[in-house]
Amino acid sequence: MISEAALNPFDVRSALLAKHAQHVVLIHFPIALFIAGVAFDFLAQKANWRALANAAYFNILGAAISALPVVATGLLAWQFQLEGQKLKGLLLMHLVLGCASMALIWIVWALHVRTRGKLRSGLPVFRLAVEALAVAIVGLTAHIGGFLSGVNGPN
Repeated sequence: MISEAALNPFDVRSALLAKHAQHVVLIHFPIALFIAGVAFDFLAQKANWRALANAAYFNILGAAISALPVVATGLLAWQFQLEGQKLKGLLLMHLVLGCASMALIWIVWALHVRTRGKLRSGLPVFRLAVEALAVAIVGLTAHIGGFLSGVNGPN
């Protein structure tokens, strides 16, 4: 029988104390912020509109900051739920891609910081390729994470 607390969506204690719920919930923030930031940056490059460039910068900044607790909660879930056992297969791939995703998000943010305040023509064009690669890696990481959580198929 399911307890009443398990059915209550406003039970903060059960949400915070679930074995890996924090990682599963938090991951959506950097994914959405980063993809939106990259979309804004591509549009800003095409339209040469400063407001879109600012939106891109702050979305990517938010993604970089919010990626830190996501990686931390992922590592904690590995330690607590799997008791730190050696990872293999999809779990190992998810860990490696997750770390690569965070590194790429921070690299993209660093590119934006270095060129902040310069004219759009002063931004390195290769950053668009780096951003596209980062979005692909983030998407692949999320896809594998969906399989691991049972959302994209059997667990």
